Amino acid sequence: MSLTDKITEIEEEIANTKYNKATQHHIGKLKAKLAQLREEVVISSSGPKGSGYGVRKAGDATVALVGLPSVGKSTLLNCLTDADSETGSYAFTTLDVVPGVLKYRDARIQILDLPGLIEGAARGAGRGKEVLSVIRSADLIVHIIDAIEPAPHVILKELFDSGIRLNSRPPNGSVSKTGMGGVEVISTVAQDLEEDAIKTVVREYGLVNAQVVFREKVTLDDLVDILASTRIYVPSFDVITKVDMVNKTQLKSVRKLCTNKKIIEVAAPQNKGIEKLKKQIYKSLDFISIFMKPQGEKADLEEPLVVRKGTIIAEICQRLHRDFQRKFRYSQVWGPSAKFPGQTVGLNHKVKDQDIVSIITHR
Repeated sequence: MSLTDKITEIEEEIANTKYNKATQHHIGKLKAKLAQLREEVVISSSGPKGSGYGVRKAGDATVALVGLPSVGKSTLLNCLTDADSETGSYAFTTLDVVPGVLKYRDARIQILDLPGLIEGAARGAGRGKEVLSVIRSADLIVHIIDAIEPAPHVILKELFDSGIRLNSRPPNGSVSKTGMGGVEVISTVAQDLEEDAIKTVVREYGLVNAQVVFREKVTLDDLVDILASTRIYVPSFDVITKVDMVNKTQLKSVRKLCTNKKIIEVAAPQNKGIEKLKKQIYKSLDFISIFMKPQGEKADLEEPLVVRKGTIIAEICQRLHRDFQRKFRYSQVWGPSAKFPGQTVGLNHKVKDQDIVSIITHR
């Protein structure tokens, strides 16, 4: 039996099993098995394959345009960037990944026009494994929804099945392997999950002796996410395209199908919503601006270095020059992240917006 057949069989069994306290144990075991099979699919596609899939990350961040075939991704790319992506009113126009660069404020943002995902993409349908592999490396996912034929649930399921979690954080818990004592469950809050169900899921991952700690209420899916090695957490928002081709009532119905709180409506031929879309992309990426001060010179306050919120000095060194981290002695920081002007900090120091940074290296 193929990997795809095994996944389908377990999915059907879970769908046909009514969830309650009595079936938690069985469903938990099935979900653990299913997650491990899906992880195999993800791992097997760890490197993009085929012409056009070897996309090198560029700019200050990477954004993936994700949606069903022919929802208007290529048209959007051409509106946002200087790329020239083929457009057409038929499915599968884009057979390769087409990158473009959006220049907005001080940032250079790489936008990727990806082939449309179809149902079963997480199992490999329609080159799904390759496309999802590229999506997993993005800093932001923009979910494109066709106002004429909306089906956002298809994309959301494929992303979820491939281990991509949108607009969420990892569950607040941990599983640590121990030397003896079996599986111990510790929780700071009351759980709806039966302890036996928790232990079954943990053992399904090959852990006979382990300590499980929860600091919030969790579901079976949360527990599997804690155990799985392929989960990624990515910000996302929705874009409804072709809004000029539907009436207000139809558009309202499409909005109700969207699960994202942030929705941008676009009509590319009229350039409607494009500027708003650029602004939302920039905002969703949590950019901050810092200013570099060469040793013994004045800070360059004209051209800021744009980085993501949470960036550390080590990452700035990598951006500036490949030798900076190897030759690093210390850094000095002026601004919001410094306790006092000119504070000496190390590679792990997190910078903040409007900081002035000086990198001191060995000569």
